[in-house]
Amino acid sequence: MLFTDGELAYLASQRLGRLATAQPNGTLQASPVGFTYNPALETIDIGGRDMAASQKFRNVRDNGRAAFVVDDIASVQPWRVRCLEIRGHAEALTDPTDSAAGYPGPIIRIHARRIISWGVDPPGLSLGKRNAGASGDDTRAPGR
Repeated sequence: MLFTDGELAYLASQRLGRLATAQPNGTLQASPVGFTYNPALETIDIGGRDMAASQKFRNVRDNGRAAFVVDDIASVQPWRVRCLEIRGHAEALTDPTDSAAGYPGPIIRIHARRIISWGVDPPGLSLGKRNAGASGDDTRAPGR
């Protein structure tokens, strides 16, 4: 299994995340997005209104790079922050047949290559930082 049970429960409890992509000129873009975990593929599927017309979709289509973060403050007394960061290869899919996204139509699909988490799993069970997937390369699309 790619994600721990605690990470999966955390993803299921959240509605918004932030997707970071790189534009062709190197400028970084961070966008708030809705998302769904796709258990059949162990991916994050991101859909939305006019997704194929968005800059983030074009960025992913052009270079296949993305990072995705879900975080929140579980408590202020005591202070407790939770975070799950997923870095990896992303696909811009115009007509997915296996989407878990809440919207029909085009999606961005993230395949985890690096997972960083804290405050999500019970103490002592968090895997913290780890490589995921076949290559363990957290920054480049296959063949790059």
